[in-house]
Formats: sequence, C-alpha cells, structure tokens
Amino acid sequence: MLLWFGLLALSLATGIAATFAFVTETWREQPLSFWGRALGMPALAWVILIFGRVVIYVGQQSAADGWDEAREEALISKIRRGRRSQQVLGTSLYTAFHNPEDSPAVQLDLLLSGVQSLETQLTHLDGTPLRHTRLHANASEEPEDVLLRVMTQVLSDLGKTLAQVPDDRPLALLVEVDSGLSEGILRRVWQRAWQASGIRQSTTPFEACGLSAVDQWLDQHINDQAMLLILAIQLAPEDPEGKAEVAVGLLLGNRLAQTTLVPIAYLQRPERERKTTGADLFYAAHQALDWVPLEGPSVKQVWRAAVGSQRDAAITASSLEVSIPIEASQSVCNIDALLGRPGKAAPWLAIAAAAQTIERGAGPQFIFSGGDDAAELWCTVLMPVSPLSK
Repeated sequence: MLLWFGLLALSLATGIAATFAFVTETWREQPLSFWGRALGMPALAWVILIFGRVVIYVGQQSAADGWDEAREEALISKIRRGRRSQQVLGTSLYTAFHNPEDSPAVQLDLLLSGVQSLETQLTHLDGTPLRHTRLHANASEEPEDVLLRVMTQVLSDLGKTLAQVPDDRPLALLVEVDSGLSEGILRRVWQRAWQASGIRQSTTPFEACGLSAVDQWLDQHINDQAMLLILAIQLAPEDPEGKAEVAVGLLLGNRLAQTTLVPIAYLQRPERERKTTGADLFYAAHQALDWVPLEGPSVKQVWRAAVGSQRDAAITASSLEVSIPIEASQSVCNIDALLGRPGKAAPWLAIAAAAQTIERGAGPQFIFSGGDDAAELWCTVLMPVSPLSK
C-alpha cells in the first residue's frame, strides 16, 4: 500500500513539474485548467495503473483457485479410486490341516492355534522323504487323482454359492496352479473338474497373476457385472522341500454391481512395496491401512504367507510403526512356519483364511504376503461387513 501511495506522490510531483515546464503563460493564468492538468492527469494515470493491477490480481487469483480446485478434485478422485474394494462372496480352502472326517471349522482352528504340520514325509511325485506338507490322500491315489479331487471340491464349494446367482451373470476366471504334473494332465484334470462342478455361468479368462490381479480389477473392472473366480493350487511341486500343498478358491464381486449375495468380508486394495527395504514395507503397510481407512490398533489378526525369514525384522519394524498389534503370538499366523510356503497360492490362501476368520465374527485382518516369482511383499487388509450393509 505504501508503494502505491509513494507512486501517487511521485506522479503528482512529476505532473506539476512537467506542467510548469511545458505549458504556456496563458495556461498559468488559468488556475483551474493548470492544476487540472498538473494533478488530474497523474491521478488518472495512477487510477488506471491500480485498476490494471487489480484486474491482473483477480485473474491470477481466479486461475490459482481454479488450479487448486482441479488439484483437489483430482486428489479426491485418486483417493476414491484407491479406496475401492471387492466383496468376498465365497471361499474354499484345503490344506494339510483339512481332514474329511472333521468339520470344516477344525482346519481354521488349527491354523489360528499355531499347530505345526510341516514335517518330513514322502513326496507325491517320486516318494523322496522331504520336509513339506501334503493334502489328504488315500494310499492308492496318484497325484493326478488328488488334483482332480481337490480341484473338484473347490469348484463345487464355490458352485454352491454361484447357484444363487443368475445364469447370465458372467465370470472372470483366474487359475494359478503350481505342480510338477505335465500341462496335458493339468488341462485334462481342469476340464473334468469344471464339468463336475455344476457351475452354469459363462467364463472368460482373466490375464493376471497374484494380487496384481486385484489391483488391476479395481482399476479397470469395478463397474462390471462380472464376478471374479480365483482358483489357486500348489500340489506335487517340482521342488517340495519346505513347501505346502494347498487348494484355494475365492469368489469376488463388485460392490457397485453385485447385490444378490451377502458378502463375507471386503477385500481392500492391496499395496506392494516398491523395493525390499524396511522403509518401503512401512510405506506399503501404511498405505494399505489408509486405503480403508483404518488405524493400525484396530487390526485383530495378522497373516504371513510366502514371507522369507530375512524379512522378519522389516515386518516387525513396519508393524510397530503403523501400530499393528503383533506382540502376542496368537495375533500373528505364520502360514509358512505351520504349513510351508504356499507358492503362487500364498495371497489367496491368506485371504481365504482371513475371510473365514471374519465370518466367525472377528475384526479387521492384515496380510503380509509374497510369492515365488517376486521378492517384494504385498500388504492387504480385509474388513468385516457392516451390519447395516447386510
């Protein structure tokens, strides 16, 4: 403000000096005209400058406000996109803890209790004694027979849920199988299992793998009528040492499109660490919680699957930084230590077990999971369904 008043004084002084210097004697004898020119012209120029400056300021401010508003809208849009989630509509889980003679609840009880099943036993393929876990099998069953049986069981379990869905509801199909069996055997078993499942909906393959499939689905297919059926199996792998034979099935739906089935839980957007560092794992854990959003202390159970022991310190540090309760042994289920490494089925096994735990009435679940094909870990949150949305 002082600058502008200073400019006004300078303009008036300049106007007076210029008028005295350049006007004729006749003008000097006319005070009204003389002072009108000496003071009026500089004052008018000063007003025009102020008006121009105001116009420029208003334009700049409007542009800045518009940019801020656009940036805020873009940020809100990104947050909403990041906080998308999928419905967990059906689960099927078979591990070494599953015994046909027991109720389905026993398997989850053993997982949550920390009972270890990993032991040295003969492998399916060549009968070599190695430390691993095997799916239940009769003495006369070959690996192909076991694969057919468990694949049929998983598809049949999910087929019971899909029986409540109209036949014209499309299915996207994601199948991940890790086995030492040949491709020809795998295709033959798949065809027989699918025919026996009784699933009537038409399917299209979903080209993705691991939790990147969920990330991709939430970005590109969140409004689709289709549901995502996931089948993940590790059976008779080529190198069984320290591994687990498992069969997992998941049926996921879109919250915006699927209203026929009541969800078991909500699968939030998973977050992958960029590098295998403690800082990156902390970022991934924090972001996975923020997508809900959820405070760390609200987590009731932590799951680990396909996580190497070399990441123990990083997991502990990142969990403490985001205040996830991991002090009590019963709050952490280390699937690798209990069953062995589940390979490609690792994230799906943890999600299925966490969803079944929520189905019992438990609170939010947090998952650290990896896989055989990548060293970076994923962080995932499963949330209970609000009673109001059931």
